[in-house]
Amino acid sequence: MPYIPNTDDDRHRMLARIGVEKIEDLFRTIPENLRLRKPLNLPQPLSELELLREIESISGKNRGNLVIFAGGGVYDHFIPAAIETIVNRPEFVTAYTPYQAEVSQGTLQVIYEFQSHICRLTGMDAANASMYDGASAAAEAAVLSVAKTRRNKIVVSETVSPLFRKVIDTYLSGRDVETVAVPHSAGLTDFNLLEDSIDDKTACVILSQPNFFGMIEDAETASELIHRAGGLLVLAVDPIAAAILKTPAECGADVAVGEGQPLGIPLNFGGPLLGFFAVRKELVRQLPGRLAGRTVDEDGNTGFVLTLQTREQHIRREKATSNICTNQALCATTATVYMSLMGKKGLKQAALLSMAKAHDAAELIFADSDYKPYFKGDFVREFVVRTPLPAKELIEKMIAEKSILPGVNLGRFYPGMDDALLVACTEKRTDDEIAALGKALKEMAGDAVLSEM
Repeated sequence: MPYIPNTDDDRHRMLARIGVEKIEDLFRTIPENLRLRKPLNLPQPLSELELLREIESISGKNRGNLVIFAGGGVYDHFIPAAIETIVNRPEFVTAYTPYQAEVSQGTLQVIYEFQSHICRLTGMDAANASMYDGASAAAEAAVLSVAKTRRNKIVVSETVSPLFRKVIDTYLSGRDVETVAVPHSAGLTDFNLLEDSIDDKTACVILSQPNFFGMIEDAETASELIHRAGGLLVLAVDPIAAAILKTPAECGADVAVGEGQPLGIPLNFGGPLLGFFAVRKELVRQLPGRLAGRTVDEDGNTGFVLTLQTREQHIRREKATSNICTNQALCATTATVYMSLMGKKGLKQAALLSMAKAHDAAELIFADSDYKPYFKGDFVREFVVRTPLPAKELIEKMIAEKSILPGVNLGRFYPGMDDALLVACTEKRTDDEIAALGKALKEMAGDAVLSEM
């Protein structure tokens, strides 16, 4: 049965009502050369029962026992059981956009608390109600910088997540904005090239802390360089590592963005994720998306409202700061519950445990002469390993034979780094799992040597 319950008569009446003869007429504005020439090669439609069986069959292929050492922006952190219990309450899981403040006080309060937590974590003055993900937050930060400074050039370090950079490029592709990528040197932003790239047309510098390789960048120097030229510093931060590092505000950032998935959101197939976005007070009117505020009514009772609604839904489109007019409410609620339960001490403990376990893993791996540090320098919970066989091949063999996902293949993102494995640890990884990782890597290296003989 079709999932859309329109009969042929229904469709004919709808087409007649809008003044067209057939469905194809709805696509007349699409150029002929861009239209689909033949039907897609899709399988026959399934009934609901057949579809459920198909989905169950696919999900049964998942490796539920996989030990995960992969990171690169999405991490396997411990999620307290209380979070699922709280977030699965009907008032939270019901899809609702809080336009009517008088009937959505609970939703608005959660958003306000999420914003408050993000401000405490980043040290910034104001945060919005969340973005779609960290990548779209970084791209919106670039747009904000261009609009605020009225300049048309942004400088992005290649140590920023490659996924963030792709989305930034997509966002800016329709604008008259130049994007300059600054190469890395030994895993860190090349500050000589960064300085050379900044001029009086530069709207912002975008840097990560820690960077995509897990290493600690000199964000304060970047702040000095861009502010001297009159631009803004956008710092993309890891919310767990942020608990033990200098805040973006302390580093001199004007905008702090990041991926909020580590804040109690489970691993999924690419989403949903959660972007956070915080700014200095001077930039609050350029914030994209939603902003919840706390106020009082005429009787002096506390209430919550949507404020500074500078989106295209509320004002003329050409005056809007962004066309993003919603937020990841359920994910933001999850992150709010997580941060509230963990508290300042809990977040710091999760970060310290992750860092300690990452350094233990690095010491164990590098004790084997077959594996070398790809870069030298300080890291938090992620580090890059030079492997004796291609990282892609290593990952596939480890998953199939050892039920271990040992890391991320950096060759996917950086040409010439096919032998680079990005390894991450969280507080979930046990000493036995780290030992098993080291043992498995050693065995893989031995197999590689034997295959070459």
